[in-house]
Amino acid sequence: MNNSIQDIDFQETKEWADSLEAVIESEGVERAHFLLEKLIATARQNGANLPYSANTAYINTIPPHKESYTPGKPAIEARLRSYIRWNAAAMVVRANRESPELGGHIATFASAATLYDVGMNHFWHAPSPQHGGDLLYIQGHAAPGMYARSFLEGRFTEEDLDGFRQEVDGGGLSSYPHPWLMPDYWQFPTVSMGLGPLKSIYQARFMKYLQDRKLAETANRKVWAFVGDGETDEPETLGAISLGGREKLDNLVWVVNCNLQRLDGPVRGNGKIVQELEAVFRGAGWNVIKVLWGSYWDPLLAKDKDGLLKARMMEAVDGEYQNYKSKDGKYVRENFFGKYPELKEMVAKMSDADIWRLNRGGHDPHKVYAAYHAAVNHTGQPTVILAHTVKGYGMGSAGEGQNRTHSQKKLSGEEMIAYKNRFNIPLSDADAAEAKYYRPDPNGEEMQYLLEHRKALGGFLPQRQTHATPLKVPDISIFQPLLESTGDREMSTTMVFVRLLTLLARDKNMGKNVVPIVPDEARTFGMEGMFRQMGIYSSVGQLYEPQDKDQVMFYKEDKTGQILEEGINEAGAFSSWIAAATAYSTHGVNMVPFYIYYSMFGFQRIGDLAWAAGDCRARGFLIGGTAGRTTLAGEGLQHQDGHGLIQAGLIPNCLSYDPTFSYELAVIIQNGLKRMYQDQEDVYYYITAMNENYTHPAMPAGCEDGIVKGMYLFSGGGKKRKKVQLMGSGTILREVIAAAELLDKDWGVDANVWSVTSFNELAREARDCDRWNMLHPLDDAKVPYVTQAMKGQRGPAIAATDYIRQYPDQIRAWLPMPFTVLGTDGFGRSDTRAQLRKHFEVNRHYIVIAALKALVDDKSLPAADLVKAMEKYGINPEKPNPRLA
Repeated sequence: MNNSIQDIDFQETKEWADSLEAVIESEGVERAHFLLEKLIATARQNGANLPYSANTAYINTIPPHKESYTPGKPAIEARLRSYIRWNAAAMVVRANRESPELGGHIATFASAATLYDVGMNHFWHAPSPQHGGDLLYIQGHAAPGMYARSFLEGRFTEEDLDGFRQEVDGGGLSSYPHPWLMPDYWQFPTVSMGLGPLKSIYQARFMKYLQDRKLAETANRKVWAFVGDGETDEPETLGAISLGGREKLDNLVWVVNCNLQRLDGPVRGNGKIVQELEAVFRGAGWNVIKVLWGSYWDPLLAKDKDGLLKARMMEAVDGEYQNYKSKDGKYVRENFFGKYPELKEMVAKMSDADIWRLNRGGHDPHKVYAAYHAAVNHTGQPTVILAHTVKGYGMGSAGEGQNRTHSQKKLSGEEMIAYKNRFNIPLSDADAAEAKYYRPDPNGEEMQYLLEHRKALGGFLPQRQTHATPLKVPDISIFQPLLESTGDREMSTTMVFVRLLTLLARDKNMGKNVVPIVPDEARTFGMEGMFRQMGIYSSVGQLYEPQDKDQVMFYKEDKTGQILEEGINEAGAFSSWIAAATAYSTHGVNMVPFYIYYSMFGFQRIGDLAWAAGDCRARGFLIGGTAGRTTLAGEGLQHQDGHGLIQAGLIPNCLSYDPTFSYELAVIIQNGLKRMYQDQEDVYYYITAMNENYTHPAMPAGCEDGIVKGMYLFSGGGKKRKKVQLMGSGTILREVIAAAELLDKDWGVDANVWSVTSFNELAREARDCDRWNMLHPLDDAKVPYVTQAMKGQRGPAIAATDYIRQYPDQIRAWLPMPFTVLGTDGFGRSDTRAQLRKHFEVNRHYIVIAALKALVDDKSLPAADLVKAMEKYGINPEKPNPRLA
């Protein structure tokens, strides 16, 4: 063996080891640990360089004599586990015999079947009057195993299984966990790898938040997240584990399925992913339990007095371990044990079959049970279980431990027979070759055992609750101060939002359900006044005197604080938002989350989470602060958002708005409160907010419906021959209003000014009308709202926004007049707002030029007037295109 430190005195070493064992036997492991720490501290004080090592030996964390006894009937559980394995594989095989387009995965669940089975039989509670239910983030590629278990439980029929990945005509089973597609079954979308683990951490923390604020009883509930070892390479997977340790989330358990393979090959062929993860998690403050070797290894490890077998286990790299399970017992004898004569002698009396039977810990239900039992009884830390498994376990030559196994979805008749024989499935060879499903006698002991265990744990899993008690939503009058004119007082829509949120938080019916979320930008958004009023949630309260204690708006942390201030962490803040936005389903209580953030750091940065929020039927408000490409002025290219509304429009159940005035924001939010928390629609809102200060008019009479639908006539009239329709949103609406005044004063042109709160919603409603008309040719045609609004209006239409042209251009097909669009295509840059709007050609002068050009094209104005206008406003026709500048 190649050891960096040689043992120069075996006898002395043995004496030290014997002494330590005596301490453990007489005084316990805690005393032994204390003595070791003291010895290390003494060595360091005397100059020894002893850096901390977060790794332990490459063996099970829990020794055999410390393992909890496994209850139940292991033989029955083993048979049931085999049936579930079989049906999961058969479902995928049958689907791909139907059509090779469907795909699917067998190998992931094959490696993790025991990990799920033990939890289902003994640990995981379903929601019941006695228990709120545990939350399961199931590994996406393991979905077939969940369907297969539900089939045995009678929740699905053979026809349901045969609908795997065939959902269009209804009744099919989704490819992966998708609450949107199976709303009564799946709780969380997880197959966009890294998001499930990340969300599980913030879900566990949000459960502590609910408990501390006495909004829900969550103390006895656990969050379980199943993670692939290859998935840990996703930055999102490990990016927030320090939060778990820091917050002491002992309601959180991760099970990392260490089958050593990712999609294309080994996770760490030249290293050891288990050891790497052990160090990372232990350093982050987690309780780490390694489940590496099954019970058949226990006698060999007991004989390993000199530690040679343990050393060999540590020495072998993951690429070798993968090879061992892709070959046979003879190969393991020669290449693992055969490297050292002592080890070869250790297994000399074992047959090749005996050596092949040496199992990995993640496939041993007794080892898994012991780990789960230790995890749920551990306090003060989250727990990660690193379970050593084999990808494609049981698939034999069809893919067990092979690089290609992840994509294996087709098995021949012969391979299915071999799989059947491996797990003793009571089917004939002919039935196995046809991949027939197997379900035991419903009155037999196996099925009764299965159902009794789930009944004792509250019912079936997975399952998703779809409703909570509706909230009493306040009338729009609660926001009355925001519906009135601000007079000479200028304010930004961001400040309007803060005032609105303050008013809502004071509401006696739903104020306590409001969850303000911000990623370390509260002062940027003018929200610091809420620190003292609501408090920032902290699981330990405030253990220090804040630096600004003498100020009115000091930084106040509190165990019952309402605000979630997540630091410089948009993904974490959004994960908290998702936890709150789905609380109606996971915790039976409607929470009202408002997450405000730099708009540029929203959909662009966490778009995958935003899509997942749509999938999991989230309800809440996203506020894109400092939105628009020119409103932020000096911050420059990386901060200026000109495309966020386009990205919001890509999510089918995300409603997006770009309001200008305080009353518009109030109407939109009140409408959202009603739809989401009274009517309980599965939608969420994205609303822009700007940091530009200006005065706000009183709400015009009768505009509420138009605000919600997407546009209303803000001002208009006049009987001049020349007429245009000007459309704008956000801060650029004010440029549109100014352009209308210039058109009247300088060019004798009347302009209607339309406040377009949402081009996205206008376009969606219009497309829905088109679809209906196409499919109902004999009925009276539906007319889109935007067409109705513009019907009979004179002159061409011109739209200008702080976003790229694609955003307003969506409504072109439904306008009954020529349409010109201005926008902020191109990269942002730093300058004053006036200069930026001039650069992007969306200021009042360019709007006037666009309107005059449309009138020239309409033969209502001579082209010479357009040239005069450019000269008058100092517009250089040779100016570089801002999209390319």
